[in-house]
Amino acid sequence: MINVNDFKTGLTVEVDGDIFTVLDFQHVKPGKGAAFVRSKLKNLRNGNTVERTFRAGETIGRAQIENRGVSYLYASGDDHTFMDNETYDQFTLSSEQLEWELNFLKENMNVNIVSYNGEILGINLPTSVELKVTETEPGIKGNTATGATKNAKLETGLNVQVPLFINQDDVLLIDTRDGKYMSRA
Repeated sequence: MINVNDFKTGLTVEVDGDIFTVLDFQHVKPGKGAAFVRSKLKNLRNGNTVERTFRAGETIGRAQIENRGVSYLYASGDDHTFMDNETYDQFTLSSEQLEWELNFLKENMNVNIVSYNGEILGINLPTSVELKVTETEPGIKGNTATGATKNAKLETGLNVQVPLFINQDDVLLIDTRDGKYMSRA
C-alpha cells in the first residue's frame, strides 16, 4: 500500500481493480476543509487518461509492473509476434494493443514488454528510433526564410514534418514519445 501523499510521476498504482501510472499530481490545502491530492492517471490497460481526487492520507495499492526485454519478430495480419530475449518464448499482441507503437516498430527491434501478474499491458519503446525516409518531395533551394518544413513518409508508414534538406533514403532519428523529427542519424 502507498499513501497518496507519496505520489511521484511515473508511479504505478492499482485503483478500483485497474492499473494506472501517475502522470501528474498536485497537493491542495484549501483554507477551509481537508487537504486533498488532485491527480492525472493513465490507465495501462486501455490507455485512457482520468483525473482523480484523493483525500490526503488515503492509501491505495501499489502495482508491481514487470519489464522484460523482447524482440519484435514479424507481423502476420493484425497479430504481431515478439520473442522473450531470455526464455525464447514467443507471444503475439494485436494491432489494437500496439496502435501508437506500430509507427516505430521494425523487425528484430529490441523493446521492453510491460506486464502485471502475467497480463501483458503493452510495450515500452526506446525514446528515439532510427527510421529511413521512403518518400518525400525534393527541397528547393531559396524558397524559405527560416524553419520551413515538408512532409516525409518513413519506412513504418509514419508521416513526419522534416526540414527541407532531408532527402529520400536518409535515416532520421524520431522521438517515440511524440512522433517528431529530432535529427539525421
